[in-house]
Amino acid sequence: WSTWSCTDVLCCMIFLLCIIGYIVLGLVAWVHGDPRRAAYPTDSQGHFCGQKGTPNENKTILFYFNLLRCTSPSMMLNLQCPTTQICVSKCPEKFLTYVEMQLLYTKDKSYWEDYRQFCKTTAKPAKSLTQLLLDDDCPTAIFPSKPFLQRCFPDFSTKNGTLTIGSSMVFQDGNGKTRSVIELRDAANGINKLLDAKSLGLKVFEDYVTTWYWILIGLTIAMFLSWIFLILLRFIAGCLFWVFIIGVIGIIGYGIWYCYQEYTKLQEHPSSVLTIYDIGIQTSISMYFELKQTWFTFMIILCIIEVTVILMLIFLRNRIRVAIILLKEGSKAIGYIPSTLVYPALTFILLSICICYWVMTAVFLATSGVPVYKVIAPEGNCIHENQTCDPEMFNTTEIAKACPGALCSFAFYGGKSLYHQYIPTFHVYNLFVFLWLINFVIALGQCALAGAFATYYWAMRKPDDIPRYPLFTSFGRAIRYHTGSLAFGSLIIALIQMFKIILEYLDHRLKRTQNTLSKFLKCCLRCCFWCLENAIKFLNRNAYIMIAIYGRNFCRSAKDAFNLLMRNVLKVAVTDEVTYFVLFLGKILVAGSIGVLAFLFFTQRLPVIAQGPTSLNYYWVPLLTVIFGSYLIAHGFFSVYAMCVETIFICFCEDLERNDGSTEKPYFITPNLHGILIKKQLVPQKQKE
Repeated sequence: WSTWSCTDVLCCMIFLLCIIGYIVLGLVAWVHGDPRRAAYPTDSQGHFCGQKGTPNENKTILFYFNLLRCTSPSMMLNLQCPTTQICVSKCPEKFLTYVEMQLLYTKDKSYWEDYRQFCKTTAKPAKSLTQLLLDDDCPTAIFPSKPFLQRCFPDFSTKNGTLTIGSSMVFQDGNGKTRSVIELRDAANGINKLLDAKSLGLKVFEDYVTTWYWILIGLTIAMFLSWIFLILLRFIAGCLFWVFIIGVIGIIGYGIWYCYQEYTKLQEHPSSVLTIYDIGIQTSISMYFELKQTWFTFMIILCIIEVTVILMLIFLRNRIRVAIILLKEGSKAIGYIPSTLVYPALTFILLSICICYWVMTAVFLATSGVPVYKVIAPEGNCIHENQTCDPEMFNTTEIAKACPGALCSFAFYGGKSLYHQYIPTFHVYNLFVFLWLINFVIALGQCALAGAFATYYWAMRKPDDIPRYPLFTSFGRAIRYHTGSLAFGSLIIALIQMFKIILEYLDHRLKRTQNTLSKFLKCCLRCCFWCLENAIKFLNRNAYIMIAIYGRNFCRSAKDAFNLLMRNVLKVAVTDEVTYFVLFLGKILVAGSIGVLAFLFFTQRLPVIAQGPTSLNYYWVPLLTVIFGSYLIAHGFFSVYAMCVETIFICFCEDLERNDGSTEKPYFITPNLHGILIKKQLVPQKQKE
């Protein structure tokens, strides 16, 4: 190695300033934000339902006075149902209009006690219907409801395939009109469109609370399984490769068989019963698993993957042998530097810190501000609609006189200060710095590992010439001298990812106005950004290796890495595609094995071994978490091997260009590996004079 000095100092300073600004942003958001605003529903006065220490402590459910108004055009315009909303302790259990309650009240005062639970505290039972509508103290009618997402929604059911509520298809709305259950369903769907994301989020959260213990057990098993595979790679790489092959083919085959069984079952017994999913009151994701087309699609996809894996094994069989040899050499390096197997845990901790800080900052930013109230007109024909108002003074203003029936309802949290005006900008900054930090942590890990494995390669007598604690030395060197270079490379990736996110955001906002040409251009841009991101990641990874070896700045290292790769083009085919393919099979085997066990467990198919949770909303929530988490864990461990092999090969290419194998300039690579690589003609031999 040459004399070490700090590289890309300017980028390092910019990076540190961004981190300082990020910390300041988090502190400011923490001062102004209140996560309770996202956890609790809010009534028309801006009060939380169910918040401890308030009059609504025991009133955890939000009740809508007139749910039928939620079909108003202002519903989607203002993201607020134009009807009074109060906090209640329970939902109505029967049909009852205000007029009917008054008639029954003369005989039994308990009717008013039941009805007043859904009225304001100032309500009285002796008002006329006209006065009731003017004061808006009570709903004109109540109907059977059940709490859903801490809100009272109609208690729909089916009777002989017909949608009903309380065994009735029609009901009185309290204003002298007869309404059908279809109208009520459409109104509930209007609110549901605004709550779908929260519905899924809350149910997923409930499933995580129920299964977090089992998820951790599954991820722990995945970690130990990955460790075992890495240890076995050092001794039986060839045999273990066939274990990967047979295991992956077997897991995919099991998936094909299971999909076929589900498809056959649904084809023989098609579902014709109307469920709650058909009326849109809950998220419709689970409904797709009841369709035979879903399982048929899964089966076709798995068949294509199975055939693809088999064909790749046939056509890449010779290069796979070389990749296995490289993995054996990498196993020796990891055996001499065992601390590299622990490094993925450090990367995981750093990534977890970044993700948690980003989520918390986003939540506090989203809940910053004071309650803002807007004028909402049920009929949508008020010229003052959507104007800011004061709920305490609203009934005495000219707006209430000009727009009879208009409400001054809570709309959102915001403000007019400079901070509140720039909250959207702060959200963008929060996301961008998060992407930059995530890519920096990954770059730091790659550079530290590359430095450790380069130390192994350039040691003439292995392991005697390997210095003590090579990984920690390399990590400290990367932090001390090359923070700017690593920040430079990660900044490029973060910018590309930010452009991709902006593209997806624009696609979501303009989806209804797209034509065939715009959709084609969108697909082309997605493809281009995907290719660009992967190409830059590949070049950056090799640039970090050159930084770890020579200590040069990012641009110089990227140039040297690119030129070296161009002089050894076949390196891409061997150390990247083929070696990564072999390791990818290992990742799939780990994730697939744990996934099959998790599937059998969460679907109650392993009662002999252990009894799984029985109260899950969606069994695929913990299942996909375990599969995805197991894959990430396996990726973290196997990426150590991938970085090791790639570093060794880069060093080998440098070794061939700097040395000739003579006594004065001997090769640093082991003779066996040198002979195999030269025999396979993976790199051009240096021309001897």
